[in-house]
Amino acid sequence: MKTKLIILGCGNSMGAPRIDGYWGNCDKKNKKNIRTRCSAIILKGSNSILIDSSPDIKIQLLANNIKNISSVVYTHEHSDQTNGIFELRPFAFIKSSSKRINFWGKSKPINVYGNFNTIKLLKKRFDYCFKKIDIYPPIVKANIFKKKFALGKLNEKIQFNTIQAQHGNVKVTGYIFNKTAYLSDCSDLNIIRKNELKNLNYLIIDCLNTVGNTVHFGLNECLLINTILKPKKMILTNIHYAVDYNSLSRLLPRNVVVAYDGLKLNL
Repeated sequence: MKTKLIILGCGNSMGAPRIDGYWGNCDKKNKKNIRTRCSAIILKGSNSILIDSSPDIKIQLLANNIKNISSVVYTHEHSDQTNGIFELRPFAFIKSSSKRINFWGKSKPINVYGNFNTIKLLKKRFDYCFKKIDIYPPIVKANIFKKKFALGKLNEKIQFNTIQAQHGNVKVTGYIFNKTAYLSDCSDLNIIRKNELKNLNYLIIDCLNTVGNTVHFGLNECLLINTILKPKKMILTNIHYAVDYNSLSRLLPRNVVVAYDGLKLNL
């Protein structure tokens, strides 16, 4: 059974354009410069595993015709990765034959996964999603993952390995599955020593700008990582509005590409 990954969003915390209409250096005529906040989805049969629930998750799922969410894995607790969690409500309720949803009826909470701190902060910020409040049932169930775990049933199962890395002072999770790694926010060059990141088909990695900072990789760091880890394909994500798609693409070696919203990968 085929496994596919879709980059739902590849923008930084403000996306491109910003909410005030500012495009930065992006050519607004190029649709690949329209970047919603970072999120992705793994699809295998009926198994749909969401990576992060960005503030733009509703339009991302609609744009890609996603009708089901089986589970969610979170990279970390920042708002641009988590603030769309409440939008997952329709996936947690049993629909009638007419597809109408009774939001006061029974729910089947979606399992969400993250490291200890991510889950702790999600439950604090979005407590109303995790427990029954008044007449509203919970929509998600919290789980702290093991280093290796699997999600899905039988031949639709996805096997995950994980690494922990730094995103400034925040500990983030990188997910490895089907010879693919997803690490959307990172500033930790120690990842070059991670055996889990060797021999990959795809390395999807943070590249905020041509120059990095204390919480994000920039282009130089990404090219160094590419040279050392040698993935077959490196895909740059979490891209700032100061970076134009075509301008950045011209700076890259053959195996490195710039992500865009809706990019589909066959794993």
